[in-house]
Amino acid sequence: MLTSVFIAVVSLALFWMAAFTLWWQMHAWRTPEVLASTRFSRPDGGEHLSFSLLLPARHEQAVLDHTIQRLLESGHADFEIIVIVGHDDPETTEVAERAAARDPRVRVVVDTHEKKNKPKAMNTALPHCRGDVVGVFDAEDQVHPELLAHVDHAFRSTGADVVQGGVQLINFHSSWYSLRNCLEYFFWFRSRLHLHAQKGFIPLGGNTVFVRTDVLREADGWDPNCLAEDCDLGVRLSSVGKKVVVAYDSDMVTKEETPGSLMSLLKQRTRWNQGFLQVYRKKDWKQLPTFGQRLLARYTLTTPFLQAFTGLIIPLNVAIALFLDVPVSIAFITFLPAVTALVTFVFEVVGLHDFGKQYGLRVRFVHYLKLIVGGPFYQVLLAGAAIRAVWREQRGRNDWELTSHVGAHLNQADVIREDVPA
Repeated sequence: MLTSVFIAVVSLALFWMAAFTLWWQMHAWRTPEVLASTRFSRPDGGEHLSFSLLLPARHEQAVLDHTIQRLLESGHADFEIIVIVGHDDPETTEVAERAAARDPRVRVVVDTHEKKNKPKAMNTALPHCRGDVVGVFDAEDQVHPELLAHVDHAFRSTGADVVQGGVQLINFHSSWYSLRNCLEYFFWFRSRLHLHAQKGFIPLGGNTVFVRTDVLREADGWDPNCLAEDCDLGVRLSSVGKKVVVAYDSDMVTKEETPGSLMSLLKQRTRWNQGFLQVYRKKDWKQLPTFGQRLLARYTLTTPFLQAFTGLIIPLNVAIALFLDVPVSIAFITFLPAVTALVTFVFEVVGLHDFGKQYGLRVRFVHYLKLIVGGPFYQVLLAGAAIRAVWREQRGRNDWELTSHVGAHLNQADVIREDVPA
């Protein structure tokens, strides 16, 4: 009897978590009006803000120059690019200094911290920022030339303290896990972050995020010891009532590449999960004014671990229902999480089609097959990353495991784009 009750409780909890996650993913598509509201509004032609664009780069000599050139193509009239390099990284420094010599809008700041990470690098550059707004990009980013004009208008038309733009991994064809990784970003920036902003609690994305300079300095910049400094900044600003606006346009997204190997992806997810755990333990989210916001924060910051647990326990639940002698009602309940997972798969298939359509990418039958077949294996990978994150946090290991970039989203863009009739 106790075993049956335990199985039923776990199954219902898993069903609720899976259903809630699916509801989050579907937020932007609830109505045409909601979908329209998630986009940037058209700029009015006025440009009243200046921008300091931070570009932290460590061992990124292969992709840095392309990113700088893309940023310099911006149609906005008033911006500077601050490239942050390590004192022990001569190859990347050389690329940055060559760019600075070509264009006075590019400046180079050297990070001399012995132990280096992204938040320390950006804090080093913050005192050098001259713009009204600080924007953050990664060294491999492909940035749209009209993005700053849209962000400028978003700040002025909404009174926002923070504007979060869209980021999209684009090389879905590179591997089976790249496909799922791209779709995760699509749902996160296209839909889920808009719901967070609406509720007044948002873990910000790592780049294409813009913060008023005075607000950022008032918050003392980024936490230098947090492995998810973007999430932490969003939580702290949400907790003191700052207004965050999220906007996503497929034309305006910043395009990036997926990690180049499973081990690289595992390390990246470990860092994010461990960072979320650090933010949860800091308890800044407890300053949120309403119980609903605090509940959302608690759930969000523990979601990576809950989802990993869900992915592992669903097969066990199905096996219990099939092979153990349990009442029919309990067996039925154990299948509920699997039903939600099936509905999620269907939604992901539709999402992949929409992703391909929005970005003009050729999505073939084999990609849909990889999406479905790879789902369970991807959950195992996420579970491994979560377990590794907890292990590292308990052992006090906070070193930054760098994700390397080779420009996969740039080199093969013509291969994956749909043929356009002449």
